[in-house]
Amino acid sequence: MNGSPPSQSTGLSEQEAAALLSRHGPNVIPRGPRRSVWRRVGDQLRDPMILLLLGAFVVVAAVGDLPDAAIIVAVVCLNTAIGVVQEVRAANALAALEQLAAPEATAIRDGRPVRVPTADLVPGDQVRLDAGDVVPADVVLVQAAGVQVDESSMTGESVPVSRESGAELLAGSVLTRGRALGQVVRTGTTSALGGIAAAVVAAGVRTTPLQRRLSRLSGQLVWLTLAVAALVLVLGIARGQDLTDMLVVAVSLAVAAIPESLPAVVTVALALGAYRMARRNALVRRLPAVETLGSVTVLATDKTGTLTEGRMTVGLVWTPDGSWRVSGGGYAVAGGFDPIDEVVDGEALSLLLRDVVLCNDARLTGPAAGEWTVVGDPMEGALLVAAAKHDPGFLALSEQWCRVGELPFDSTTKRMVTIHRSSVGRLVVCKGAPEAVFDALGDPARAEAARIAAEGLARRGYRVLAVADALRDDPDAEVDLDRDRPAGLMLRGLVALVDPPRESARDVVSACREAGIRAVMITGDHPATARAIADELTITLDGPEVATGADVAGGRHAERVSDIGVYARTRPQDKVDIVAAWQRRGAVVAMTGDGVNDAPALRNADIGVAMGNRGTEVARQAADLVLADDDLRTVVAAVQEGRRIYANIRRFLRYGLSGGLAEVLVLLLAPWLGMPLPLTPGQILWINMVTHGLPGVAFGGEPADPVDMRRPSPSPERSVLGGLLPQIAATAALIAVVALAVGLSVEGEGARRTTIFLGLGLAQLWLALVLRAPRGDGGWRARSLEAAVAGAALLLVAGAVWPPLCELLDTTAASASQIALVAILAAVPAAVVAVVGRLYRGSGGSRVPGPGPKGPGDGAGHRRNMEGERGGHHAGEHHAGEHRGDRRRSRG
Repeated sequence: MNGSPPSQSTGLSEQEAAALLSRHGPNVIPRGPRRSVWRRVGDQLRDPMILLLLGAFVVVAAVGDLPDAAIIVAVVCLNTAIGVVQEVRAANALAALEQLAAPEATAIRDGRPVRVPTADLVPGDQVRLDAGDVVPADVVLVQAAGVQVDESSMTGESVPVSRESGAELLAGSVLTRGRALGQVVRTGTTSALGGIAAAVVAAGVRTTPLQRRLSRLSGQLVWLTLAVAALVLVLGIARGQDLTDMLVVAVSLAVAAIPESLPAVVTVALALGAYRMARRNALVRRLPAVETLGSVTVLATDKTGTLTEGRMTVGLVWTPDGSWRVSGGGYAVAGGFDPIDEVVDGEALSLLLRDVVLCNDARLTGPAAGEWTVVGDPMEGALLVAAAKHDPGFLALSEQWCRVGELPFDSTTKRMVTIHRSSVGRLVVCKGAPEAVFDALGDPARAEAARIAAEGLARRGYRVLAVADALRDDPDAEVDLDRDRPAGLMLRGLVALVDPPRESARDVVSACREAGIRAVMITGDHPATARAIADELTITLDGPEVATGADVAGGRHAERVSDIGVYARTRPQDKVDIVAAWQRRGAVVAMTGDGVNDAPALRNADIGVAMGNRGTEVARQAADLVLADDDLRTVVAAVQEGRRIYANIRRFLRYGLSGGLAEVLVLLLAPWLGMPLPLTPGQILWINMVTHGLPGVAFGGEPADPVDMRRPSPSPERSVLGGLLPQIAATAALIAVVALAVGLSVEGEGARRTTIFLGLGLAQLWLALVLRAPRGDGGWRARSLEAAVAGAALLLVAGAVWPPLCELLDTTAASASQIALVAILAAVPAAVVAVVGRLYRGSGGSRVPGPGPKGPGDGAGHRRNMEGERGGHHAGEHHAGEHRGDRRRSRG
């Protein structure tokens, strides 16, 4: 592999780039046309619930009941309008997310590298590419160093191929290794990727698994409703009832059982939940992730930059001829080297620092306010800062030693090799993991001494790098990396770096433990280093064992996965096996990653989490969730949001289905009490419209219940109605009994209908206030449900006091005292629900058993949690395999 690293280039000026952007247009691929309003209306009208209402309209119009027919048409129009508006609102929220997550590229503008949106790239731009970058446009390589490219998305070739200067890279391909400088030749629709996208524009958005489950539920409700209505119709005719009257009763039953606002509530809850996550720096790239986040049971996280600050500092330097302690924290200019041993060799230190400066791709800018600014890898930046503390002149060594070749760092070899030329010879420098460098040394005795020193530093929590070199005496010889591969090198020493844990990391681990989420740390560090960090963060309380990448590769971790809290010396491909081992235990796994080789694990995890700042574009595209701030606390916040959405949808289902079933029970029981038709279809529709419309949408925005993060994660296998059916049935029975009781308390058919109408509606609205989430100090923004209930109550009462509405709904005008009495009696079902709920919580029914010695994620305890969630499930629920299959298909 020949080639030299990218050098500085002037590139385009900002003025030239602006002119070219105006001429060629933005570098974006064609997207499908926006769905028209009429198409959205058509989709709403094809919903099974709306089709049933349209069928009811045909029946009541045929029997001459024009007022009820008018109400049905009004409800259909209103529901369709609400659905379209909420769908547009959700689409706008997701479009805003796309803008927040827009990819960027490093372009050379006015002689300096700048980050620009890929949409702003123009032909003639020069872009820098590093391993993990997605090629943003069609480019021709100006310079290339060890470049390998994955072109499978464009050519179908599954193996990465090498590319040298002069080769063309197509937009959408991925740099898997090396670094390059490329000149943009085609952008947007003229690029290879743009041409394919223009030929095959995929329109539409795949629905989420939850939306599909609820869609199936809607269909099942429709068929069940039709069956009950048909049975009532047949039985009534058999008893000699008038056909017209029985048709009206059957239509009333059909109308009563349908929660018309269910699709809108779910769509809004998911889309706006994703938007709320974005405001908390969690960018959702795929909508199914919103619902899956609430079910996460295992969080497998990287160490560097995620649990730690990612701001490394050289703390100690060891050479065979002496050791030094390095003072000054972070990237501070102040500091120096203090000898630890009595006799030290200053030349040994100089040679070591020379090598870490040369075998380095980072650079320093500044200093400003007493600190350097690092551009590039934080670890390599820390090496430069240490060299500058010894002698700032070391930063100019690259001018004396010209780099003529390199083998970039690779996760397989765990080392980086550079070749430099000067007047005195050709220098080969190798730095990397100690065991990877020791294999290339020519002195076994010195290697053994260094190995002992490295293990001692690792046990103290240091991250250790080994550095070695070899000076060849033929500076003018052509570079040949096959000949100059690292072998027979001279060890220069060890560099011990410390990356302190983030102040919030321990709190994140504790929050995960409290929420029933098991935290697992994965790192490439030495096992002793990894163990020291994990102990400090309390990760080993849940999993005391440490496994290595060799254990994972040999499959020796699978049976004891619940006992492992730390994976050390791992390769990115090991993450796939770690994810699979947990998933076989029934866990829902969130996996963090930032490198190009993390993409398979991110795709296989139930939730792939990429870093927004330091992550590669490949990782971000493979992930479901991107952390804009690289802070693991954001994952916990996203999990809380996922649980909030799931809880709110279940609250609405309990609320809406309790009301609908209560209406059905009233219609079925009233004839046995001397009331053949207690409610007309128009009255039922008015109740459903006011109780499900405003409150239904408000349920989707209910605040998070803090208790949700102190419970085990809900299993994705669990039916969305899991555990709710007995509560729905009991609540519906209470509401029906109260409604019938208030109806029987008055005389006259019209008065009875009016009181039942008010009783059913007000009882449901009282129930909404009982089922709401606990209130904190959110102010008026957290009171949307109360405002919605108040507005719905006014509309409901208007149907019994305002003459035009009374005439339309066929109700009789009710007095203030009658309305007050009905309102008081209608509060009884909600009061019973509230008291039972309080007694249940007081008896410990909602408390989570405390974690055992291994925490909530230990093998048996974890399985008990999962099985507990699965208990009592109903037919029709989906399984974990289907859930993960849905997720993978939605990424395709």
